[in-house]
Amino acid sequence: MVVRALVTFASASFLAATPATAQDFQSYLRSLAEQARAEGVSDATIRRMTTGLTPNQRVIELDQTQPGSGGAPGTFPRLAPYLATHVDAARIAGGKRMMSSLAGAAAQIERQYGVPRQILFAIWGHETNYGAYRGNFDLARSLATLAWEGRRRELFAREFVDLLKVADRGYAREQLVGSWAGAFGNPQFLPSVYLRLATDGDGDGRANIFTNGPDTLASIANYFRDAGWRAGQPWGVRVSLSAGAVPPGLSHRMISPACPRVHVRHSQWRTVREWRDLGVQPQRSIGDDVMASLFQPDGPGTPAWLLTANYRAILEYNCSNYYAMSVGLLADEIAG
Repeated sequence: MVVRALVTFASASFLAATPATAQDFQSYLRSLAEQARAEGVSDATIRRMTTGLTPNQRVIELDQTQPGSGGAPGTFPRLAPYLATHVDAARIAGGKRMMSSLAGAAAQIERQYGVPRQILFAIWGHETNYGAYRGNFDLARSLATLAWEGRRRELFAREFVDLLKVADRGYAREQLVGSWAGAFGNPQFLPSVYLRLATDGDGDGRANIFTNGPDTLASIANYFRDAGWRAGQPWGVRVSLSAGAVPPGLSHRMISPACPRVHVRHSQWRTVREWRDLGVQPQRSIGDDVMASLFQPDGPGTPAWLLTANYRAILEYNCSNYYAMSVGLLADEIAG
């Protein structure tokens, strides 16, 4: 699911951390509807999206059992088992079939946005298995429940109002289903991300990320361009390390304010030329002047990669090394 920073609510009444038990759901729903109305959502859309809404206890349970950063400091599950289940033969074959069936649109979108088509298909495959499963939660009910619950009210109140704006573009409530946390469509965009970045890829005047392949690809490509994708650079390359190649002291000393457990595992940034001088040999073509970080997730003697700024763009989609590595490697397999 997309994890880019979300827009902050301006209305102080929605920022109050009132516990769910202390505020009637219908009363709170009316306050959300008033905010949507103030932001231009039609009364007809508000009625059809809010009529009969009740809290979804299952959504609250799922939200409250989400894992945190977890794990003892400096300890991480191995990457290899995750890759075995996410970069599998079925996903690779599915990506190749989809890329073949959408070859013309994918080529045009790659030229327009500068993002390799295999990256777009890898995201699509990772998020929803190329549209096979996009979730079946009523988005209006889920987002209203999560906003009312109050644990992350600011985030989900904003998303609920933005969902109503999406619905106001002509989408039926029955079509607006997705994950329990509010992501929807082939790329699993949150409503705020849809409003900002969803794109018409086939010229029909609508950004249909539910069933339209070109729209899905163009929307993912627009997301990556917005996240700073650098055309002509790989996301990363596998490397071989000579004995004693990398001296100690190359760990990343900066603390990232976002997802610190992700970034702390990466080395300092150096040019590929400097890495070569240290005995790090790329196994695929990459420019000597490209800045890269060394990543050997499963420890000495296991596979290692040099990661570029484009890997950071994948992390913008989901800030997890497991996710980003599986997307990059799935893309390589689809392209191969």
